[in-house]
Amino acid sequence: MFAAARAENRAALLPYMTAGLPDRETSTALFKAMADAGADGFEVGIPYSDPLMDGPTIHTAGLRALEAGVDLDTALELVTEIVSATSKPVLVMTYVNPVMASSPDVFAHRAAAAGASGLIVADLPAEEAAPFQRAFESAGLGMVLFVAPTTDETRLAAIAAAEPVFIYGVAELGVTGVRDTASSRVDELAGRVRTVTDIPLVFGVGISTPAHAAAAAAVGDGVIVGSALVHRVLDAPDAATALASVSGAVSELASAVRR
Repeated sequence: MFAAARAENRAALLPYMTAGLPDRETSTALFKAMADAGADGFEVGIPYSDPLMDGPTIHTAGLRALEAGVDLDTALELVTEIVSATSKPVLVMTYVNPVMASSPDVFAHRAAAAGASGLIVADLPAEEAAPFQRAFESAGLGMVLFVAPTTDETRLAAIAAAEPVFIYGVAELGVTGVRDTASSRVDELAGRVRTVTDIPLVFGVGISTPAHAAAAAAVGDGVIVGSALVHRVLDAPDAATALASVSGAVSELASAVRR
């Protein structure tokens, strides 16, 4: 995916969406619409009651999905449907507790069987990630690790040495959510990452508009947009409106990540 985007002189676009939105029946169609609009892959959020990295928008989305009965089993069924419908890579985004409810090995093999390409565990510190990474990679899944503007050089080097499938660069400090202005931190963070590794760098958190995406794409290998898209689904009066709104937004983002 990253090689294909690089060959076209652009960053990869990886929209985030909570599994089961706007409803179970329409969820796969929403990902298909995003793929048709230019998404290169997806971050599929497993609904979870205590998403520590996420702000009110994605928290609300998770609660809505949980109340509608979208549990882990349902979310993994959706991963299978999304991969089948789009032929795009899917990264499952979750938290430590859902993984440990069974075990990293069991969770990884279930995600792999569903068709996922990788896993993002948002509240997993890099210092505790090694046993998770071994389990995920043994199941054929890529592990994603985070760096932030506050990550010091020693820790940055250790994260790079772990060789995650890509590095998730936190563009803005704080939880996920829509921001009014583009991050002023991506250039510096990208420069620091590039001094230690050529592992793909994907920016997320606070990237809300095509202009924000363009700024991140100029220095990164990929861009994740979540809350700005989830917000459109939560605000839509019906599924058809949600599909049209998100499709239009992804199309604009896909244009913006071209350099």
